[in-house]
Amino acid sequence: MKKTLLFAIALLLISTPALAEPEQWPRFRGPNGQGISTATGLPTQWSDTENVAWKTPIPGAGWSSPIIWDDHIFLTTATDEGRECRVIAVDRGNGEILWNTMVFTQVLERQNPRNSRASPTPVTDGERVYAVFPNGHFVALDFAGNILWTNTDLDFRSCHGFASSPILYGDLLITAVNPSDMHGERAEGGRIVGHQVPWDRSFLLALDKNTGEERWRGMRGMTSISSSTPVVIQVDGKSQILSMVGDVTQGFDPATGELVWTVRSGGQPAVPSPAIGADGMVFAAPILGIRTDGRGNVTDTHIAWRQGRNSPSIASFLYVNSVLYTAAGNGNFSAVDPANGIILWEHRLEGGSPDSSPIYADGKIFVTTAEGITTVFRPNANPETPAEVVAVNDISEMVQATLAIAGNQIFIRTDQALWCIGE
Repeated sequence: MKKTLLFAIALLLISTPALAEPEQWPRFRGPNGQGISTATGLPTQWSDTENVAWKTPIPGAGWSSPIIWDDHIFLTTATDEGRECRVIAVDRGNGEILWNTMVFTQVLERQNPRNSRASPTPVTDGERVYAVFPNGHFVALDFAGNILWTNTDLDFRSCHGFASSPILYGDLLITAVNPSDMHGERAEGGRIVGHQVPWDRSFLLALDKNTGEERWRGMRGMTSISSSTPVVIQVDGKSQILSMVGDVTQGFDPATGELVWTVRSGGQPAVPSPAIGADGMVFAAPILGIRTDGRGNVTDTHIAWRQGRNSPSIASFLYVNSVLYTAAGNGNFSAVDPANGIILWEHRLEGGSPDSSPIYADGKIFVTTAEGITTVFRPNANPETPAEVVAVNDISEMVQATLAIAGNQIFIRTDQALWCIGE
């Protein structure tokens, strides 16, 4: 009996496909939204011809990042000059488009030229994929591409468009809703309310992931717009939703949407997502170290330090091995001491400004610029010593989506296609 069982197991192992078992990459910036993967054996060198497993043209336009669950890759796009909203599934093994489902049509509102009509990255729980589009319309689909529910209750407008990605917490689908007054009266000097002038219309929105019905709204108070994606943190053994907008960083109770604490930082609309540090610290834009154990307005007591140099404008923060990394809009990639905000070293990136967020995997950091040039760094054991540049890789296409990882492969979405880098 034992011999038969062992023989059966051996046959199963022999018949298993060569495709490596993937690590799931279920949301923007991976499993916990921090841009960190445990994958190993990743390629470090590639070009538009070298180490390309496959390349699949993606119809329409969109800057949502790919997400991955087992052999499915999901991303969103907008066709018909942005009017048709679509969710696409791609086979991870060969790059074949499995399905392309049109889920909404949308009215084309004003947006920032660097934004798209399909910028929020979808999220999956392994059974369904959830997406949101610029008009504030939500959809859930199964893995066969069938629409399970939609929610079109929001009438979202913003001068920069919608780009904050949804996340899952338990049975909740949560996203940041930060509009600005596009058609109302302007403030003094023609300034847009909700953008150049704060207002009280922004909130976190939680939907029931099974039905699409609204569960709660967490009102922010007086804030300005943002495209930052929330993350889940632990404070005194309890979960909070950490969310950043243009001039505040806040913690919310995920059960009720109650605003727990606020830190006011000032500044302009924020795109980077925050990073989770150690010992109850988080990091937000402009580069701030914030303690999270407060209640109410804790601006005067819970900002540990502030750093005004090399603050990222779009790329999210990366915290790994007790070092904070930032990829600034000026093209500088920096290492920051998380204890005091002091810049340890900086490196000028080839290819200019990064519009995608850095990721860490296989002991290396991957930073991609808008021109499609990825610099691969290997951090030094001494954080004050600049990281080694392992490779600089160019695929000659525009990149604003953040890289995704599964198994020993890297997935890059460009303005034209989805690339699989690796064997």
